[in-house]
Amino acid sequence: MCSGVGSGVVLSVTDGIVTILGLKFVKAGELVMFSRNITGMVLNLNSNLCSAVIFGSDSSVTANSRCKQSYNIVSIPVSDSYLGRVVDALGYPIDGKGPIPSTQRYLVDIKAPGIVPRSQVNEPLQTGILAIDSMVPVGRGQRELIIGDRQTGKTAIAIDTILNQKADHLFASN
Repeated sequence: MCSGVGSGVVLSVTDGIVTILGLKFVKAGELVMFSRNITGMVLNLNSNLCSAVIFGSDSSVTANSRCKQSYNIVSIPVSDSYLGRVVDALGYPIDGKGPIPSTQRYLVDIKAPGIVPRSQVNEPLQTGILAIDSMVPVGRGQRELIIGDRQTGKTAIAIDTILNQKADHLFASN
């Protein structure tokens, strides 16, 4: 059904997820190329089928269209020049300010370090909301879950916390 090693045929497209037949030696996390410079990342692997998520619009990717392997695991360029810039999922600038210089690339899909090798949270983070700061100690670098019903101010708490950190230079702004 497909011609050559490294090429496949799209069986279906549903909500930005494509099912591909024929990519026999594809790896999880590999970049795949569709027509019109559309790219995707392989997620699930079966014996002769794989699923990939499409980066961008899936309107031009249809059943029976072809895709090719890139033989590269998805990675993005990294540098301090990215601070304050707006980029897409692959690290390309979309803010109209031109290219971003970088010399290093990091893999997108990496395994997080275990609990033991991580450094301890030892610096406080002040939310700026007295009721929260007095009852819930939050550490810088710690993840916190904000749970509540609709329209109770969860987003407002998160935004206020970010804005209250501006003086501490925790978040980059340009």
